[in-house]
Amino acid sequence: GREPEFRAGFERALEYASALNCPRIHVMAGVLPADADREERLAVYRGNLAWAAAQAAGHVDVLIEPINQRDMPGYLLSLQGEAHQIVDEIGAPNLKVQLDLYHCQITEGDVTVRLRSDIPTGRVGHLQIAGVPDRHEPDSGELAIDHLFAVIDESGYDGWVGCEYRPAAGTSAGLGWMRRARG
Repeated sequence: GREPEFRAGFERALEYASALNCPRIHVMAGVLPADADREERLAVYRGNLAWAAAQAAGHVDVLIEPINQRDMPGYLLSLQGEAHQIVDEIGAPNLKVQLDLYHCQITEGDVTVRLRSDIPTGRVGHLQIAGVPDRHEPDSGELAIDHLFAVIDESGYDGWVGCEYRPAAGTSAGLGWMRRARG
């Protein structure tokens, strides 16, 4: 019932993207109310995405992102496979998946295999990284970020890798991992 609100918000996002020369817009799936029918809400989400991709065609990519249930309980979209299926079903060349390695590791694991299988499809429009489990610097925790960077390079991915983490000891100190990685 909030489709007109979504459309107005997306049209505004397109205006901002144009003014800022931003090539992507992330369309969040939202949190599913406890009493809502998931399949019904997924159908609305698919409809909104198809409409948004058509509006953005030739201008920007529309991104969808699976988010883990620990950080955002009830989020409608949590699995990489489901996100890729939605992108395939809609079939718009500018609708893509934002692959956040932090969320992927928490929900599904097997990040190396996921990168190797999904990036070559052309459906990954943006990558994000953070350390797991605490969402600190990407070189902290259980992900071997140097290994993952090598896999990303091997895959042929040529887009941006966003850093979406909370620095453990402030922003400047929190960029030390990047200086070491460039080393």
